[in-house]
Amino acid sequence: MNLNEQIISDIKDAMRAKESDKLSTLRMVKANLMNRKIEKGSELTDEEVMKALQSLVKQRRDSIDQYEKAGRTELAAKEAAEISHIEKYLPQGATDADISLAVEVAIAESGASSMKDMGMVMKAAQSKLSGMTVDGKKLSEVVKARLQ
Repeated sequence: MNLNEQIISDIKDAMRAKESDKLSTLRMVKANLMNRKIEKGSELTDEEVMKALQSLVKQRRDSIDQYEKAGRTELAAKEAAEISHIEKYLPQGATDADISLAVEVAIAESGASSMKDMGMVMKAAQSKLSGMTVDGKKLSEVVKARLQ
């Protein structure tokens, strides 16, 4: 069963269990995937579905930041709940230790020594962390701290 089929199956399960929060999140995910499928003109691969899900999680994290700045904690909590439902379909997230190790290896391999090399280090570190969900903002902060 591919990822798209799994999401559709989980929508049915959420309907039966009357889990309205999960159901609305999964319906939103399904609509997003359908739009991407129409844009592409063919079925999405699991990798494309993963990228779409990662994009949705990133959007939710940005929304949480905005809601917290505006003092809207109830909306931030709703977005956090949506993230938890979406992340069930993503691979394990990279830990802080994983990110630090990947950055150290990328710096050692590339010979980077200043902020000018940040893009090269970011790219190398992301390739080291492929197969894991990586928060780009966190990775960027680690690279900046290490190169300064």
